[in-house]
Order: sequence, then C-alpha cells, then structure tokens
Amino acid sequence: MTPAIPQLLDLAGIAVFALSGSLLAAKLRQTFVTMAFFALITGVGGGSVRDLLIGAPVFWVRDPWVAPVCLSIALLSWFTPRTWWDKPVLEWADAAGLGAYAVIGTAKALAFGVPPVPAVLMGVLTGCAGGIIRDVLAGCPSILMRPELYVTAAALSSVLCAGGMALGLSSGLVWPVAALAGFGLRGAAIWWRLGLPAYRADAA
Repeated sequence: MTPAIPQLLDLAGIAVFALSGSLLAAKLRQTFVTMAFFALITGVGGGSVRDLLIGAPVFWVRDPWVAPVCLSIALLSWFTPRTWWDKPVLEWADAAGLGAYAVIGTAKALAFGVPPVPAVLMGVLTGCAGGIIRDVLAGCPSILMRPELYVTAAALSSVLCAGGMALGLSSGLVWPVAALAGFGLRGAAIWWRLGLPAYRADAA
C-alpha cells in the first residue's frame, strides 16, 4: 500500500473489488470456498501483479487487515440476498474503486523508482487486473473483450497522476483530481453506454 493513502480508504477499495468477485461466484451458484477465493483474488489481484512487477513486497501478505476484509465480504455475500447488490450500485462503486486504485498503483510504482510510462501501466494493472483474473477464472467475457470504457478510465487516472507528479504538483491535489477524472469517465460510460469503436476488417 502507498504509505500516504489512508488505510481505511485503501481497504474500502479492496472491499468493493472483493464484493464484485464474491457476487460473480454467487451468480454462478458456487460454494462458499469458491466465493471466498473470488473475493480475495479480485480484491488483491491487481495490486499483487503490480508489486511483483516492480519488486515490492506483495502488499496484502504483510497487511493484517486485507485478507480478513476480503473473507468478511465473502461472508456478507453468502448470507445476504444477491438482489441487495443490484447492478447499478456495484457498477458505480466499482467505478470509484477503479479510479482510486489506478492512482494508488501509479503512485506506488513511481515511489519505487519506476519511470513514468511503465508506472502508468502499473496503475492500469492495479485497477483492472483483479477483475480480469476473476472473469478468466469464471469463464466469463473479460472487460478487455468489451468495447465499453473501463481500462481507458483507469488509464486516464494513471496518466493524470504520473503527469501531475512529474510536474512537481502536490500529491494532495494530483491524486484526488486524477481519481475523480477516471471515476467521471467510467461514470459517463455507465450512464451513456459509451464505448470505443471496434476494429473493422473492411475499413482499409
């Protein structure tokens, strides 16, 4: 975890992603063990990939709260009706987590001496990789295979974070603005169903 990020905010983001994983397992009518695994892999997957790539200690292995939070989310999902977590609520919560985690990933990569462009990619991985791993394991179409703006929103947050820090701006200003920009773009995509154009073989 990036030291300057409040732990409660960090755990809240992890909880949102863990919830999306456990709810997918619930939708597929899996066992509690599978639900707990999906909650954990979705919650920590992106940050784990980032830490391994930048040579940092894997954050959740050393944090006493992350794994219990993910398992608690799995328990919550197991004992509550899935209708409580309707799609709009989860989509908007995920959008907030996406922007925040892209910023966290970029800032941590920069703090470990990663150059700006790879640091931006680390931010995108932090925000997106957990969901991608979740979808692949579940046999569902990954967000990468859909035209809607998702990875692009994470990239916007990451670019603004890296750019602002390269200009020497205060992290207290750069991080919230970058996270809100990614959240705003993802929110616009949810609201208006915005997407990128697909490749057309006959376009040439």
